[in-house]
Amino acid sequence: MRGRELVGRNVRRIRVGQGISQERLAFDSGVDRSYLGGMERGEENPTVDVLDRIATTLSVPLRELFAESGSNASRKGLPRGRKPIK
Repeated sequence: MRGRELVGRNVRRIRVGQGISQERLAFDSGVDRSYLGGMERGEENPTVDVLDRIATTLSVPLRELFAESGSNASRKGLPRGRKPIK
């Protein structure tokens, strides 16, 4: 697996595991949402500074974004649509 794909899958896995939307992670880490989506799909090549901001926002060590997992986890995501405003 290419490095970009590995990082993208890990960002998505961690983000979904924490119940954070792509839009929220992008806003909180100061990254454009479409860029973050491309990064999760392995289409973008983020800098170390961008990865550091994302890891900090997700409260994980930077090395967690490079961790290789032995399983091919499903690409399950969060439910579609925006959350209602309360």
